[in-house]
Amino acid sequence: MIRKAIILSASLLGIAAIALTASADNREKASKAETAKETSSASGALALFPEKLYNAKGEEISRDKLAGKVVGVYFSAHWCPPCRAFTPKLVEFRDKHKDDFEIVFVSSDKNEAAQMNYMKESKMKWLTVKYGSKGITDLKKRYQVRGIPKLVIVGPDGKTITEDGRGDVTRKAATTLDAWKKKAGI
Repeated sequence: MIRKAIILSASLLGIAAIALTASADNREKASKAETAKETSSASGALALFPEKLYNAKGEEISRDKLAGKVVGVYFSAHWCPPCRAFTPKLVEFRDKHKDDFEIVFVSSDKNEAAQMNYMKESKMKWLTVKYGSKGITDLKKRYQVRGIPKLVIVGPDGKTITEDGRGDVTRKAATTLDAWKKKAGI
């Protein structure tokens, strides 16, 4: 009798484990479907970013400005000395190639005022994700940002070209955009 009770209990535990696994699988599928639904209105690189981006003046700019371009996702902050050393090089590089290349700044500053001041002070004429938004969290998670500055380069199709854009811009600025465009097939 005790043996039958133990076998029955073990069977019920197995059924419960299967039900929990199925429930977790269903939740994961629903989450992926929701993510796909959220980005279905955009494709390629556009789908990586929130619909609304902002310029250094705080004005709302459509992510459509990124269409057809190689995009640098720049993780940085004013309080970071290596960031402040690299940012002027990136500003110069972007401004020289603005017809084919755009930056989306993902701030790790302490607050929105610091983010916007950093953009103005550094003459960043590019776009930024709204301070403190889910978009920042999502991009940091997607590109596994563990330290800054980090410059991830993506093609118009949204595929990562390199996670070492900083190194490319620093070591071979004269040829790097052509190399990125070639990797992106444009």
